[in-house]
Amino acid sequence: MITLDELLERDKKREQDGFKRKIRIGRIVKPGAGGKEKIIVVPTTVEEKFLHDDIVLEQEQGEGEPTGGTGDGQEGDVIGEQPIRPEEGEGEGEGEGDGEGPGEGKGAAHEIAANAYELGKVLSQDFELPNLKDKGKKKVLAGYVYDLTDKNQGVGQVLDKKATLKKIVETNMSLGNIPDVSAIDTTGFIVSPQDLIYRILSREKAYESQALVFFLRDYSGSMGGKVTQTVVSQHVMLYSWLMYQYEKQVETRFVLHDTEAKEVSDFQKYYSYKVAGGTKVFSAFKLVNDIVEKERLARDYNIYVFHGTDGDDWDKDGRQTLAEIEKMLTYAARIGITIVEHTYVGSKQTEVEKYIQASGLLEKHNHLIKLDVMAENVDDSRIIQGIKTLIS
Repeated sequence: MITLDELLERDKKREQDGFKRKIRIGRIVKPGAGGKEKIIVVPTTVEEKFLHDDIVLEQEQGEGEPTGGTGDGQEGDVIGEQPIRPEEGEGEGEGEGDGEGPGEGKGAAHEIAANAYELGKVLSQDFELPNLKDKGKKKVLAGYVYDLTDKNQGVGQVLDKKATLKKIVETNMSLGNIPDVSAIDTTGFIVSPQDLIYRILSREKAYESQALVFFLRDYSGSMGGKVTQTVVSQHVMLYSWLMYQYEKQVETRFVLHDTEAKEVSDFQKYYSYKVAGGTKVFSAFKLVNDIVEKERLARDYNIYVFHGTDGDDWDKDGRQTLAEIEKMLTYAARIGITIVEHTYVGSKQTEVEKYIQASGLLEKHNHLIKLDVMAENVDDSRIIQGIKTLIS
């Protein structure tokens, strides 16, 4: 099994040799809205296959005529064609709202979910949730396991020496065989068969600590084009990885923001919604803090927050945002902030990068908060490197 970085490097060599790339990661085909398809779209490598299916030609058959094996064609003539891949853009829909659009259709969810699972399987080789701790409420993850947890007197499978010695001492104290505890003579001890304590196999529930991951995305007017695509591609990878490795113990929630923040119900809405407006980054962090406090989530969950933005913020000095982040640091296991800069920014720093770097939080809480800054035209390898930075 090779790593994803190695796969991408091999794919680059294919392109240099004049062949098309086979691996597609984070390329999003927007599904139809309405909640009918529980999907995220993460195309992986797909090889062409020879088609051996019967091809049914659309032609009318006369009454009494044979249904096959006749006609004017000769052996080797082409009688039907079918594309291996759909044309560029085919099956894609875009926009937001509840109306149905192109790309909808029953049966699509199975293949797309499988793609996400496979991507998560590859990503899981490199990533692991940091700071995962045991907290109050837990889920049964693997059902039941068998362990030597129960104790039995007189007979069993493995002798518990410590528990047995304690029982023997208790028995002999009650019999008066230990008159002076500072000078114990074990040669005079009486050992009853009931003093022998054994550990026996017991059926136990398997529990795992739970994690709750908040995905936050800036969808203001400045978040257009490649910037949004890069942010969403990274969050798709993170989401796919969580699906594979932590499917039964991680819950996900999604927040969008411009000048105001709102929670959306699923990942489909999270990555497809667009809006035009200003930017107030603090609104997203404040909403998460309010949710955590109102629902008392910090007590039972390891909470992770991943935020993606282009770095614009009406709050130039970040006082409101930094206040919300500092509050979040009191309970969060990790905060990961991704800034995808527009090309026109050049060598300048964006507002968000400036005030986060100046705050000292990255140094003071380096095990809890991470920042990654990249350009809008980066490739998949750089996006994956950003994930490593955020959860290292």
